[in-house]
Amino acid sequence: MKAGEVLVAEDEDDVRQLLRVLLERAGHSVTEAVNGLQALDLLQSTRPDLVVLDVTMPELDGWQTLERIRDLSDVPVLMLTARAGELDKVRGLKSGADDYVTKPFGRQELLARVEALLRRTSGPPEVRAPYEDGAVRVDYRASEVTVEGRVVQLTRLEFKLLSAFVRHPGETLSRDRLLELVWGDRETLGSDQVKLYVGYLRRKLGWDAAMSPIETVRGFGYRYRPPAG
Repeated sequence: MKAGEVLVAEDEDDVRQLLRVLLERAGHSVTEAVNGLQALDLLQSTRPDLVVLDVTMPELDGWQTLERIRDLSDVPVLMLTARAGELDKVRGLKSGADDYVTKPFGRQELLARVEALLRRTSGPPEVRAPYEDGAVRVDYRASEVTVEGRVVQLTRLEFKLLSAFVRHPGETLSRDRLLELVWGDRETLGSDQVKLYVGYLRRKLGWDAAMSPIETVRGFGYRYRPPAG
């Protein structure tokens, strides 16, 4: 069995303490967070091997916290949910969760799922540092974008779209690839959705389409070109 550093984000004291006892008895180290914001802070300072994340929490709920985690890191995430419906399971997996356990959970099942996820990892996942070039700065922790010293308010989808571009500088991304990276779905959405949001993003950042670092590659998709030097 591979022991690991586990971050538990759960607002109910009794459940959180139960998880600590179970995980520590199995040989794991445990760090606790009582809400999503605290979990994001601890993600950066402790670099856990696994996050156990409750869906229903104050400040940021589990879905919102998961989205922020996926901006920051590829750390495996095990969701805890009180809802057993298929829709919730599908939503969790599409949002970037690696597995889920329904409350009330069986102790052996929980440990088996934790250990299965830890076996997939080769070390603490890297937490993404802020991105910066001569055109834009992207702070993944704060979900904040700055252009020429000016903070720009983006929607969640716009932020994810910009993140997809700056993580693949100089690479031509097809519309289907962007649908996967940003929306997580290329089957039910069309390429017009990408075109629409690229337009929104350029306008928010104050970039003219003809001079924008986000270039249109006709007939294929888009490419982000950071300023030279």
